[in-house]
Parts: sequence; C-alpha cells; structure tokens
Amino acid sequence: MDFEALAGELRSLRETVAGVTDTVLAAVDGIPIIADAADDIDPAKVSALAAADLGIARQAAEITGKGTLNQTVVFGSEGYMAVYAIGRLALMVVLGDKGLNVGRLLFEARPVIERIGSILAA
Repeated sequence: MDFEALAGELRSLRETVAGVTDTVLAAVDGIPIIADAADDIDPAKVSALAAADLGIARQAAEITGKGTLNQTVVFGSEGYMAVYAIGRLALMVVLGDKGLNVGRLLFEARPVIERIGSILAA
C-alpha cells in the first residue's frame, strides 16, 4: 500500500478546503489506515465512531430505498464531521471547524475519494 500517496491525498484535502482540520482514512470495520490529524485526535476512536456512523447510515439509505450511501455529515455547534464511503471496504473522515466550507468540501472530496480508492485497490 502506498502510504505516502494516501498521506498526500489527505494533506491536499486539508490544504485545499478552508476549515478542514483533520482527516483519517480507515477500513470500514473501524481500523485506522493513516491519519493527517492533530495530536489530540485519536485516529482509532475517530475510525471506530465513523465506521459505526457509516454502517447505520448505509443501512438507512438501503432500507429507505435511497440507494447506495456516499457520505454522512454531522453538523455540530463547534464544527463538522463528514464520513465518506470509499467503496465498501474503506472510509474517510474529515473533521472541520466552524469555518468549514461544507459545499467546497463536498465538491473537492469526490475526486480525492476516487484517487484514494485507486491507491487502495493497487
């Protein structure tokens, strides 16, 4: 696995989208793969939480007939947590502060997810 390329993708997203503070890439079972996160962020805890979030949201989308889940976004009073499905095997977590441009994140995340999916598949 090309960890350098994965780290570059996560770093690029943080640098491109205003308000992104931390990113974590994990297996869908919640095991962290790599993180671009501050020291006070525990990638293992974030990954486990995101896996649970993604699993529940994926079931909700399927049961309600809304198709395949792409992402969830948690809007908190102090910021955001977005969880993106990368196929059915991985996920990407993006944490952001109150200044996060959510629209820009939604736009910029899609090609990053595609590139990460290709790196993971190689």
